[in-house]
Amino acid sequence: MTANPGPPSGGTETGPGNDLGTGVPEGPNHVAIIMDGNGRWAKARGLSRSEGHKAGAEPVRAILKAAHRLGIRYLTLYTFSTENWGRSKEEIDNLFSLLVSYVDSETLELLSSGVRLKAMGDLERLPAQARQALAEAERVTGGNSDVTLTLALSYGSRAELAWAARRLALMAKNGQIDPNAIDEEALGKNLWAPDLPDPDLLIRTGGDKRVSNFLLWQLAYSELYFTETLWPDFGEKDFLAALADFHGRQRRYGRAD
Repeated sequence: MTANPGPPSGGTETGPGNDLGTGVPEGPNHVAIIMDGNGRWAKARGLSRSEGHKAGAEPVRAILKAAHRLGIRYLTLYTFSTENWGRSKEEIDNLFSLLVSYVDSETLELLSSGVRLKAMGDLERLPAQARQALAEAERVTGGNSDVTLTLALSYGSRAELAWAARRLALMAKNGQIDPNAIDEEALGKNLWAPDLPDPDLLIRTGGDKRVSNFLLWQLAYSELYFTETLWPDFGEKDFLAALADFHGRQRRYGRAD
C-alpha cells in the first residue's frame, strides 16, 4: 500500500470467517505490536533475560491464531530494533538463536494455516543463519494470503525514512523521477515494506507509553493502546480487550464529527 491516500481500512472493516461469539466486533485490518517486557518478566522470576525472550514466543503463537480467527489480515511485530544492537553480544546471539528456532519450527504450521511470513528492516545486519531461515520461510509461505505476519527486525523508523529519502534522491539524480513529483505516495512506495497497509491499531505491552521509533510514518492515524501487562503474560483475553477498546473509538482522520 502506498502512503495513506485516505482513511486506512479497518475499524468497521470486516474479515473472512469471523464468528467468535466473544462480543468483539470484527477486524481491524492491521494490528502492530511492540512486544515489551520480556526482561522484566524474567527478572521478577529470577530468570535470565534469554528465558524471558523464550517465554515471549508463546504469546506470538496465541495472538497470531486469534488474529487469523478474527480475520485480521496483517499482524506486524516489533521483534528487534536498530537500538537493540546496543545490547550485549550474548543477549543478541540468544535472541537470534531463538528467532531461527521459532522460524524453523513454525514454518510448516504457518504454511498450513494460510499465514505468510515476511521480514522488514535493515536485514543485511542480521546473522547469516537468521537471514537464511527467514528467506526460506518467506519462500515457503509466499503463496499464503489469509494473514501476513511481518517481523520488524533490525528495524528503526528513522533509518527507514532516511533509506527511502536516499532512494528518492538517487532516482531524482538519475532522472528517474522529477523532484517536484516526490510526495507522500512516492515516499510510501519506497519504504522497506511498501505493500504493508498502515496499522489501524498499535498495541504496546509492558507499561511504557511511547512508540520507540516504530512505524513513525505508518502510525499517522493509528489508534494507540497501552497495557501494563508484560509481553510473556499477554494472551488472547488481553488481545480481545485491546480490540474492544479499538472498536469503542471514533476514527475521524482530521475531519469533523
